[in-house]
Amino acid sequence: MQGKVITRVEAGSPAAREGLQAGDRLLSINGEGVKDLIDYEALTVRGRLIVEVERTGEKLRYLVRKKVGEPLGLCFETTLMDRMQTCKNRCLFCFVDQMPKGIRSSLNVKDDDWRLSFIMGNYVTLTNVSEEEFQRILKRRVSPLYVSVHATDPDVRVKLMSNPTAGRIMERLSALREAGITFHTQIVLCPGLNDREVLARTLSDLAGLYPYCASIAAVPVGLTRYREGLYPLRGYTPEEARALIAYGEGKQAAYRERWADTFFYLSDEWYLTAGLPLPPAESYGDFPQIENGVGLLRLFELDFQEALGEKAPLPAPRHITVAGGTAANPFFRALYRELGKYNIDALTVPVENRFFGGNVHVAGLVTASDLMAAFPERGGEPILIPRNMLREKENVFLDGITLSELEGKLGRRIIPFNGGREFIETVFGDEL
Repeated sequence: MQGKVITRVEAGSPAAREGLQAGDRLLSINGEGVKDLIDYEALTVRGRLIVEVERTGEKLRYLVRKKVGEPLGLCFETTLMDRMQTCKNRCLFCFVDQMPKGIRSSLNVKDDDWRLSFIMGNYVTLTNVSEEEFQRILKRRVSPLYVSVHATDPDVRVKLMSNPTAGRIMERLSALREAGITFHTQIVLCPGLNDREVLARTLSDLAGLYPYCASIAAVPVGLTRYREGLYPLRGYTPEEARALIAYGEGKQAAYRERWADTFFYLSDEWYLTAGLPLPPAESYGDFPQIENGVGLLRLFELDFQEALGEKAPLPAPRHITVAGGTAANPFFRALYRELGKYNIDALTVPVENRFFGGNVHVAGLVTASDLMAAFPERGGEPILIPRNMLREKENVFLDGITLSELEGKLGRRIIPFNGGREFIETVFGDEL
């Protein structure tokens, strides 16, 4: 019997009022089968639903009346209500392929699921989507999506992804536009492969899909020290980063003149590599590419300064220790000097990423073992760390060591913070 098993019915929900039960197998809503969360959300928006379930071998139909948009109240084993779709590409720059041996298995999973793109903002290539599934995207008008483009030149994209279907990207993006679906895009730039003339074509092609193509982010390729047997790639030099910034800022000026929209964004890492000041916060608009590290530092700074402006100097001196990645350490060291006016002295400790190595210098990929190497002596004051060092909703680092385990090994408390405001509240709070 097909269908999705209901694991729980929310108390007081429309489904509960009509008598649906945990253990029922959902067969259809208004006569349509439910493949996953996308179907379920689309089909349960209406105020009048015919819900068909199977219970102990018997098919039952329930008429459910509710407010338009009100949740039906059914819960399932997984949020997605289906298996996650994995990636069949063999991208030359894939970060998962650069993981060390022995790392936990979940970090070796390559997801490329368009549903997670819509739900969580994950970037997907659209090369692992069948024609039937793509038509469902169009039918359900799933918007916005987040698409890894990398290059619109078909031959270059096929080479980058080692997938013969990758060259159809403009065909699919054009179909999204025709369906009225908004999408954000990213380009992982690799020296000599998809920059320069290839990048110029990519920007031109994507600009032709504006405003449905709502933004583009360019990020430099991330390389670990575990690349034996993989395609020979290198990172960008400071001189190349400066040239890319000059080109990118020229394109941004043209887009702002044309649309009053920056449209093309460069990740913070370009400026850190180039040794150049970050653009002003207003150039990032509403920060549409924050998950790509575009404007992340400026947004932190904005929240930091706003929260700091609400504080008074502490009555007694306070010393704090903040650990982070090496790339942004100069930025944070300068920013935290402002705390001196509030009787707070901040020591920033740049943590070398020994776990991944290569050109990996961002805080989000620092591991517990890296922190242990940076703080070899046991005991001392608490250490503040960015929460993005930990798995989302879990106190576990990328190397599998838990927060409490790290505290035990270091003999000191580790206090995660998320963003500039939470940092200020932590620094001024009673926890320190």
